Amino acid sequence: MNWLDNIKWDAQGLVPVIAQEQGTGDVLMFAYMNREALQKTAELKRAVYFSRSRNKLWFKGEESGHVQTVHDIRLDCDADVILLTVTQLGHEPGIACHTGRHSCFFNQLQESGGQQQWASVEPVLKDPESIYK
Repeated sequence: MNWLDNIKWDAQGLVPVIAQEQGTGDVLMFAYMNREALQKTAELKRAVYFSRSRNKLWFKGEESGHVQTVHDIRLDCDADVILLTVTQLGHEPGIACHTGRHSCFFNQLQESGGQQQWASVEPVLKDPESIYK
């Protein structure tokens, strides 16, 4: 059996993927992979995702230069989520989010005046307008 056959792919042939930074343990982003993307990621040691909006493979950093070098690929206990341990390249500190932030998880639920609201807790490191031309 091929190692890819052990994964529980969803109805669209995708599996959720979490990218975690090797040095800090920061969760950088969430995306999807199809079989081809995961195979290429394993071969190239570079994150390759599947863009659902564009319906094609997405080599992380192909436009922005913010490439993810992959150090480790893990499958969860239910065989339906992939965890990548990566080094985020292309800017110091690394930018993983298309908003120009280090992580896509920059909104934090906070309480203010008895109400809960989302607050951005990470700075924009680089203007997205200058990243994506």
